Amino acid sequence: IMITHDRYFLDSVVNRIVEIDKGNLYSYSCSYLEYLKRKAEREEIAQAAERKRQSILRKEIEWIQRGARARSTKQKAHIARYEKLRDMDTPKTDQTIEITAGSSRLGNTTIELEHLFKSFNGNPLLTDFSYIFLHNDRVGIIGPNGCGKSTLFKMIAGKELPDSGTIKIGQTVKLGYFAQESEAIAPSVRVIDYIKEGGNTINTKEGSLSASAMLERFLFPPEMQYALVERLSGGERRRLSLLRILMEAPNILLLDEPTNDLDITTLTLLEDYLDSFHGIIVTISHDRYFLDRVCSRIFAFEGNGTLTQYEGGYTDYKNASSAEMKLTDSGLSSFSSPAETPEKTINRYNWKDGQEKKKKMSYKEQREFETIEDDIASLEEQIEHLDSEILLAASDFVRLNELTAKKEQCQSLLNEKMERWMYLEELNEETSRE
Repeated sequence: IMITHDRYFLDSVVNRIVEIDKGNLYSYSCSYLEYLKRKAEREEIAQAAERKRQSILRKEIEWIQRGARARSTKQKAHIARYEKLRDMDTPKTDQTIEITAGSSRLGNTTIELEHLFKSFNGNPLLTDFSYIFLHNDRVGIIGPNGCGKSTLFKMIAGKELPDSGTIKIGQTVKLGYFAQESEAIAPSVRVIDYIKEGGNTINTKEGSLSASAMLERFLFPPEMQYALVERLSGGERRRLSLLRILMEAPNILLLDEPTNDLDITTLTLLEDYLDSFHGIIVTISHDRYFLDRVCSRIFAFEGNGTLTQYEGGYTDYKNASSAEMKLTDSGLSSFSSPAETPEKTINRYNWKDGQEKKKKMSYKEQREFETIEDDIASLEEQIEHLDSEILLAASDFVRLNELTAKKEQCQSLLNEKMERWMYLEELNEETSRE
């Protein structure tokens, strides 16, 4: 059992993912990429169920407005179901945020490194390294711990000097340096005040955005913005430090392990932000997914102070640097004649497809209409009971899977019954009007 935000590691190693999302626990027997697909499907199903609930609720409201009275047990149950539908919570979904980056104008001269040498305790970290950063460069720096990655950043930022060589910084360069060890933030400072120290507004393609608006886009809702920094988690403080740097509208970003302590939602937000950043990005990272997502050039520390350049992201670097290239099978794909379209079978899932709208109930439908509300109530009770059992089985993953599967079956059957009830209700109304 492991807790990690390393997306490639998750995809390569695990065969089950348990997600805690908005107070609920979801279990998926699959890899990370398959989990993303299944989560999207789950959210789509939840939204479809919500649309169906709203449709049914409109029908129920019409029934109530016609002057329904709780004169019988069935009518009482009908009213109770209306009240339950009315009071159900709308499914919560991840907030979708479109975000564009702000930056300052960058002139022709950016950062020029010429013949840099740097050593530590007699061990070479950099040996005759030269590079001129280009506009819109997306550079990833990789290598083992202690090889000199952070030292290179500190030299560019002017916090350390090279043993020899020159570093030329253009006059229009506005550097945003996000260090691996975030600066300490006074715990008694309010979140929004700390951000305003970097800037009250930032210019983006959408226009000028306030510090408060940017905080919201970086997942700090209004109720958190006036809280003290001491109430934030470590990951939230790191996200706050990153936003503070971005509020200063840099045109070159030095990001030293920016994905540390960030959850996957925040990582996705950061990656989307960097997509729209009009400037140079240089990042040190062990997050292979992040490097593939953001970088178009890799510099790898390969020992004795040697930095080797590779084009592409992390995967391209691995392919280019691997001593043993994996051979790919080039077998011809087999061709087969297109399968004949099978004749459509009518079943409980597609009973409504292509069905002409009738004006009168059959005897069988009349009997079904008389009992379908009881069936719906029974399924709702089963789902409530399963929800209670799921809470009790939170630490028993085998039992949790069984209960979750049963609940999904009941929910699917309930959705079918509700849709069928709507059809029969409409048919009953038409029959009554004749």
